[in-house]
Amino acid sequence: MFKIFDVSGSGMAAQSLRLNTVASNLANADSVSSTPEGAYRAKEPLFSAVQRAMGGAKNADADSTVGVQVKGVTESQADVQARYEPGNPMADDTGYVYGSNVNPIDELVNMITASRSYQNNVEAMNTTKQLMLKTLDLGK
Repeated sequence: MFKIFDVSGSGMAAQSLRLNTVASNLANADSVSSTPEGAYRAKEPLFSAVQRAMGGAKNADADSTVGVQVKGVTESQADVQARYEPGNPMADDTGYVYGSNVNPIDELVNMITASRSYQNNVEAMNTTKQLMLKTLDLGK
């Protein structure tokens, strides 16, 4: 029964990272650079589901760990935006500045789904805790 806390905890950690990358992306959504290579690129976390047997048990289901593993954070490969702004101090020789490839609408959707997923993991932990306490009360 304690494995539920491990699963929810790993999910909460993953969603917390996701919320941090969304915050970073939104903070840099309007940034500009003088080169396409220097423009901010949206960060995207990579997750995978894991299930590993612990301790070499014969019955893997009885002694295994499941959850979410963070594989890393990558940069979006979408094209950056080139805007003609010859008066901008960051403009290159041809008068262009290069904006980030962050899509604020996608980031807001990611923020909402990550927040709800985090909240669902908290609820699962709270429900498990309440069930465990009620089980202990049965023995009184």
